[in-house]
Amino acid sequence: MKARSLVFDLFGDYLRYRGGQVRLRALVSLLDCFGIPEATARVAAARLRKEGWLAADRDGRETVYSLTPGAWHMLDEGRARIFQHAAGPWDGQWHMVIYQVPEAERALREQLRRRLAWLGFGPLSPSVWLSPHDRALQVRDEFAGYPVVQLDTFRSRSEGNGADRGIVARAWDLATLERDYRDLLGRYAPRLAAYRGGALDDRAALVKRMQLIYDYRHFPFRDPDLPAQLLPEDWPGRQAHDLFLKAHGLLRVPAERAVDELIGASGPDQVVG
Repeated sequence: MKARSLVFDLFGDYLRYRGGQVRLRALVSLLDCFGIPEATARVAAARLRKEGWLAADRDGRETVYSLTPGAWHMLDEGRARIFQHAAGPWDGQWHMVIYQVPEAERALREQLRRRLAWLGFGPLSPSVWLSPHDRALQVRDEFAGYPVVQLDTFRSRSEGNGADRGIVARAWDLATLERDYRDLLGRYAPRLAAYRGGALDDRAALVKRMQLIYDYRHFPFRDPDLPAQLLPEDWPGRQAHDLFLKAHGLLRVPAERAVDELIGASGPDQVVG
């Protein structure tokens, strides 16, 4: 696990509920629990501040960090994608985005593609992406400030379920995704009994809970959260999500105790409300 990801996850799962701010000394103590050296923790915090993800204030001789509004937005959106699934029946409509980005703007084109993937779109062709979810206007709004990006959005239906499944096969690699979901289930399902029985001490529970988030957080980038009628039989995605929620919940109390202990050990007013 990288220091950068850990900082966001610590804010998202713990620090946001403890005032939303943390002294650098406490952040160093928390990251040390994951084997992150103090020098690396300080460099990571400084870089996140320089990139605009962290804000820093002074309290005496100490630095107090908090997430910027942009970082909170990213964290909240990511949390929703990780912990929630689309609900309700599918109306059979495909939502399509067709884009044109100049060849000279490769970085911007890659940014657009990453954003489309994060929102659950898949590429039917290099510049034609589609999703069963109504998020095309969200893409248009987010890239409205880039005049060089030309976007067209459409809604359409295919000829039927067989055609829909063909579209899915072209736009997403479900076979690899299924394999990785089953690998996750194979690794974490046997651990639930130990988590349920309280076999881990508090700091070990914190580490395992953060590792769980780290291992699962990549799936929303790859899983378009397709309706059930477009998925193979015995699809393991929902089972993996349920296991993630269960393990995450079982480790919550000891992990939170560890955070409170580590924050408290770094000073009586370590989290500033």
